[in-house]
Amino acid sequence: MLETLSQPWPWYVSGAVIALIMVIMLFFGKSFGFSANLRIICSACGAGKHVPFFDFNWKNQLWNILFLVGAVLGGWISSTFLSTGEAVQISQATIQDLQQLGFSAPQGMQPEELFGMESLLSFKTIALLLGGGLLIGFGSRYAGGCTSGHAISGLSDLQWPSLVAVIGFFIGGLIMTFLLYPLIF
Repeated sequence: MLETLSQPWPWYVSGAVIALIMVIMLFFGKSFGFSANLRIICSACGAGKHVPFFDFNWKNQLWNILFLVGAVLGGWISSTFLSTGEAVQISQATIQDLQQLGFSAPQGMQPEELFGMESLLSFKTIALLLGGGLLIGFGSRYAGGCTSGHAISGLSDLQWPSLVAVIGFFIGGLIMTFLLYPLIF
């Protein structure tokens, strides 16, 4: 059983599981999204006493915090107990694109030049992480939700603003990948 769990699964398994989860969530009137957890945590810590945005009944959203904890715990369990330690299998074209940007092929899950412990000592890496985190936080708040909330939950609920947000996310991803990423690296 462990051998089956530690192997890469076909894409259609995760698609079916996501669809099942969305049907269950829509049935119970819930919406999915990770960026809401920051608001819930801030509210639970008492930020609602000082900022009206955080003044709401956070206990109604406790299930979302449990989902967050489960995702982090599941990631830790899979990396600790189910990981084979083999390099992720990516296409030769991706390896060539990485090499053109000065990165080696991943020996694990990602290139060491970007995600290794030594890269955290670089000012450029720290600035990119902080800047990217700030932009993602601002963007998810400005868009009224994160990519998972809009793309999975919003589109499943046939919400027009979610379609517009997802199109914007894809355009932003393309701009980053083909215009900004080569300039940064």
